[in-house]
Amino acid sequence: MSDADTPGAVLRELVSAAVGDGAADSLAVEVAEREDDPGPAARLPALVTGAESVVGVLPRVDRGLARRVLGDGDGGGKGGELLGDRADGATARLVFTGDAADRFGGPGGAVIRSVLAGHGVEAYRHDGDSPVGVVLADEVALVGLFDGAGLAALLWSDAPPVRTWAAETCRRYLAAADPA
Repeated sequence: MSDADTPGAVLRELVSAAVGDGAADSLAVEVAEREDDPGPAARLPALVTGAESVVGVLPRVDRGLARRVLGDGDGGGKGGELLGDRADGATARLVFTGDAADRFGGPGGAVIRSVLAGHGVEAYRHDGDSPVGVVLADEVALVGLFDGAGLAALLWSDAPPVRTWAAETCRRYLAAADPA
C-alpha cells in the first residue's frame, strides 16, 4: 500500500474535497491512523474532554470506542474520559446513522437510549448513512474513517473551513434525524 492509499491519506483527501480546498496538504489538519502510537481512539480524550458543546454524526460505534466515549469504567481508571464527565450546561447531541442507527432497534435499543441519556447525550437516529464520522467539539472538528476493524483513522483540525464543513454536516444530519 502506498502512502496515498493509507486510511489517513484517504481521510485527508475526503476532507479536502468536502471543504473545497484544492490541495489536500494545504489544510491545517492532523491525522492519526490505527498503526500510530497513540492511535486514533487513544487521541479522542485530549480532543474532546472539557468541550462544552459536542455534536456529531456517527455511522459506526464499536464497544471499545463507546466505552471510551461514554466514560464507562474499564477497571483501569480511564472512565469518564469524554462524555462521562459532562460539565453543567454542556451539551452533547449525536446523530447515529447506518450500522450505529440500527443498534437502536430491538430490545437493546432501550438500553442504549437509557445509557446515553444517563450521560447527558441527546441521541438521534438518521435513516441514511454517512461515509465518515463527523464531530464538532467546541472549536475542533474531528472526522473518523471506519473500516471492518473499527476506527482506522482520525483527522482533527481547528481550521475555519474544516470547522464550518463539520458544523454544516452535523446541522444537515440533525435536521433530517428523529429522536432515538
